[in-house]
Amino acid sequence: MDIAVAVPALPGPGATVLGGAAVFAPGGKGANQAVAAARLGGAAGMTIAMLGCVGDDEFGAALRQALRAEGVDDTGVRVAAGVPTGIAMITVDQAGENMITVAPGANRETGAAELDRLAQEPRLPGAPSVLVISAEVPTAVIRAALNQEGRLTVLNLAPAPPAPGAAALLAAHPDWLVVNESEAAAILGRPVSGLTEAATAAADLVQAGARNAVVTAGAAGSAYRATTIEQNQSGGTVAAFPVTAVDTVGAGDTFVGALAVALAAGIGPADAVTAAAAAAATAVTREGTQTGMPRPADVHAATGYRWPLLAP
Repeated sequence: MDIAVAVPALPGPGATVLGGAAVFAPGGKGANQAVAAARLGGAAGMTIAMLGCVGDDEFGAALRQALRAEGVDDTGVRVAAGVPTGIAMITVDQAGENMITVAPGANRETGAAELDRLAQEPRLPGAPSVLVISAEVPTAVIRAALNQEGRLTVLNLAPAPPAPGAAALLAAHPDWLVVNESEAAAILGRPVSGLTEAATAAADLVQAGARNAVVTAGAAGSAYRATTIEQNQSGGTVAAFPVTAVDTVGAGDTFVGALAVALAAGIGPADAVTAAAAAAATAVTREGTQTGMPRPADVHAATGYRWPLLAP
């Protein structure tokens, strides 16, 4: 569950600021990414399902209801007794920039039951089955999920674990790794800022084990490095679509959900990253996290970009 407060400026260390009313809204990285995928892929007939855990409380019930309302299959979301639903405490300033602190709660209960459920999920013949994993669940679960065969994996290492943990996950060779500048910096142990450094970081993350990598750089755009079946590599940058940001919360989750949909539609790396960038740009023009996530028609209206191979 997201708890968001708008403030004039983000507080520094030791500072207290007065904000507006606290807004409670469905959230969580996995749920956000599922909603983004459902809004962008549902019109094309894609099935979006969520695996994970919520607490046996009002927040957990609200989150599951929100998933169902968006057409996300929530039958794989387990209610964990005795632990609270995870929450994200979000502060947003007047420029739309944000700070987020996550209390994982029931997310940390995700484990063997969810892995067993994942193993039983059907694979559709002739179409890629895409598994999106965020770092809000235990590292051991992430590693085990990456090792299950038969799916295209998209790993969003947010929040980024300490370098040794990240190295172990990259050694499991996720098909796609998606991180922002600060997450790439934490993994690589050096600053990453701007598209040039993001492109170098993406190449280094592929060298470290990811088959393909994207490093998002906020208003500057994103950089990617891709590997073909023949082990040839290519890469590039995608400039951010010019929009006026209202609320940047959820932009990264929209990017990840959109990328997963594009990959499931069989779109190639460069076009998939562009599609994800257009969706993320649209999301920042709208208030709210899940409420601000776009449908294909919204993306076209905000950016002029038409989603390839997908219904409007």
